[in-house]
Amino acid sequence: MKFYTEGWEDYELIDAGGGKKLERWGKVITIRPELQAYFKSGKSFDEWNKLAHWEFTERKSKTGDWKRLKPNAPDKWLIRYRNLKFNLELTKFKHVGLFPEQRINWDEVSDKLNSGDKFLNLFAYTGAMSLVARNAGADTIHVDSVKQLITWASNNMEASRLLNIRWVHDDALKFLKRQVRKEAKFDVIVMDPPAWGIGAKKEKWKLEDKLDELIASAAATIADDGLIVLNTYSPQVDLKLIKELSSLYLSDRQNEIGELWMKTTTGKELFYGNLLRSR
Repeated sequence: MKFYTEGWEDYELIDAGGGKKLERWGKVITIRPELQAYFKSGKSFDEWNKLAHWEFTERKSKTGDWKRLKPNAPDKWLIRYRNLKFNLELTKFKHVGLFPEQRINWDEVSDKLNSGDKFLNLFAYTGAMSLVARNAGADTIHVDSVKQLITWASNNMEASRLLNIRWVHDDALKFLKRQVRKEAKFDVIVMDPPAWGIGAKKEKWKLEDKLDELIASAAATIADDGLIVLNTYSPQVDLKLIKELSSLYLSDRQNEIGELWMKTTTGKELFYGNLLRSR
């Protein structure tokens, strides 16, 4: 199964190819490395350079530098999604503070949640999904192991004129396992773990070593009619493994498992990882 997500007024995936992707974030256009863009781009790189404001070049260990391609190009700016606002900025890890391929899950969660529902966002990054949930009226818990990202998410909440998201600085799996012991229940749980990570106390871990516990713990804390959303980007976690773990821990639920894709405006298709939705 393939899930296709779409851009919106303030974001579009313009083109991809040659190991890069060209994206528009509001009025700012960026060029970033992309391993999945191993095919030929729709437009020439000369055309890309005429459009783009910034280009990121990797140097070492997934970090790098941004090159300004247009005078006065901003390094911090705002974009919108519906009535929400996101603060974007250039980082040394090529990201700008938002994963736009998640729009398909924002819509799904927004449609699922009602006022007063309990929502848990694990590996919550800069909080896009937390804002979506809080905007729907849900009692929202946002968990991330990086303090700077929680601050970024809090700034997004304030820019969107929302209140009362609960911020938790902790290792996502440890927090989830505590909820299992407390016999807590959530109406929606979203897990968007990186391929590898560092916990709140600088513990190193790999997703393939933790996925079993993550899914088992989510299964133990989800409400009977609740929704679990899991995204994975690790090459060590394939659809077969996700299906096996879903069969083990979520066998009594309706599970949709497939690949997440986006289409560029030039007609290319770009792979963004694997997706599980369990109802």
